[in-house]
Amino acid sequence: MSKQPVVDPDLVACCPPIATRRLEANQAEVIAPMFRALGDPVRLRLMSMIASVPEICVCDLTPEFALSGPTISHHLKVLRDAGLVESDRRGTWVWYRVRADAFRQLGALLRVPAPTAEASA
Repeated sequence: MSKQPVVDPDLVACCPPIATRRLEANQAEVIAPMFRALGDPVRLRLMSMIASVPEICVCDLTPEFALSGPTISHHLKVLRDAGLVESDRRGTWVWYRVRADAFRQLGALLRVPAPTAEASA
């Protein structure tokens, strides 16, 4: 239904947390679209709604916003193209779910180790 996701799980899975090692240029190229997609307040709200359930129909997302259906569809397409959500059409409606692997990768990338006793002294 949509283009191939920007995220390459094999490439991103190798990324250590940026708190422990610098991110390589090619890794940043893969991950940046995900953060760019989440940088919009509407898309961030959509992601929180989609992530809060196993899957959700676009018919349940659209009424939550004071935006037109096509605008919501555009935001959902950005999230799909960034590799953050998957969708499938069932009849006239499209159902969305989070791509858990993408969120695990973002979470691992942002993980900051707890300070050691020596560092906090």
